[in-house]
Amino acid sequence: MQPDPTPYDAFLLVSFGGPEKPDDVVPFLENVTRGRGIPRERLAEVGEHYFQFGGRSPINDQNRAFLAAVAEDFAGNGVDLPVYWGNRNWDPYLTDTVRRMAQDGVRRAAVLATSAYASYSGCRQYREDLAAAVAAVADEGLTPPRMDKLRHYFNHPGFMEAMVDATLAALADLPDADREGAHLVFVTHSIPESMNEGSGPRGGAYVEQHLSVAEEIVERVRTETGRRHRHELVYCSRSGAPHVPWLEPDVNDHLHALARHGHPGVVVVPIGFVSDHMEVVYDLDTEAASTAEKLGLPFARAGTAGLDPRFVAMVRDLLLERAAGERGDEGVVRAAEGALPPSWDVCPATCCPNPRAPRPALAQEDA
Repeated sequence: MQPDPTPYDAFLLVSFGGPEKPDDVVPFLENVTRGRGIPRERLAEVGEHYFQFGGRSPINDQNRAFLAAVAEDFAGNGVDLPVYWGNRNWDPYLTDTVRRMAQDGVRRAAVLATSAYASYSGCRQYREDLAAAVAAVADEGLTPPRMDKLRHYFNHPGFMEAMVDATLAALADLPDADREGAHLVFVTHSIPESMNEGSGPRGGAYVEQHLSVAEEIVERVRTETGRRHRHELVYCSRSGAPHVPWLEPDVNDHLHALARHGHPGVVVVPIGFVSDHMEVVYDLDTEAASTAEKLGLPFARAGTAGLDPRFVAMVRDLLLERAAGERGDEGVVRAAEGALPPSWDVCPATCCPNPRAPRPALAQEDA
């Protein structure tokens, strides 16, 4: 049977964006941190991370490759939809992309954000930026498309299975003597504690969802290897005012604790990230790997979902699932693995509040 994407006539990938040359770094960081009160010394520190890699973030190239893979998957499976891409903080900016969609006559688009979990920075902020882009294009006299954000996919099999196999591959990279007792260090981006407390319909969804992913990976690794590894959820990339509590422990602090307790090795699993962008290549591959080396702690890093064909195919599955739901079809399958159910399609108006002041946001229930 031919897959039916109606009522959607386009797909939009929404991402964070990143600098592509040294002259982009400071303007990009100013875009990211505008209105957040980030100390200048922290901006300078983060800027150096980019300059160590030639002033270029890998994220835009990764998004280009991912979007090309999604387009190929759509075409190979009979989903006849154009694909678009827009960023929150760098070119191609969302407003420019939404303008082009309006000029192309797109009426309704399914939207996937490159963030798998619920939180203000991982969901509502994207929806706020979509609302601003739609409003700007409407002010120009164009008719912007309706945007439906696809559900959080942290527990979709396409993401989960890619991360399980990446964890098993990283374990295999450790020396034989260190593998059996290796500690699994699940890493995600730190956020303020208050942001986690407001995430999801009941609060605490950000941490809850990550813990569910970690537990499922640990159990799936156990069924493959016969060993249940000790593990912990830790954080990286803390920023913001020093007096504001953020989620801890930091990955480097955790590595020090593991070394003190004599753990033979670690596998770092970046479950909070879908591709090898700066938080992975600097915070983990550079900084955390250096910490482990200084501690004499054997270290391996699992890959991200990236271009794994299962993760690419997940986009098509989520789009067709949502399309069927919007049409009112019966028996819609909503794939999910682990202890938590499939996430909601439409965000409650009260979840993941803006920590500064309310802003209009798309793809949510009426307040």
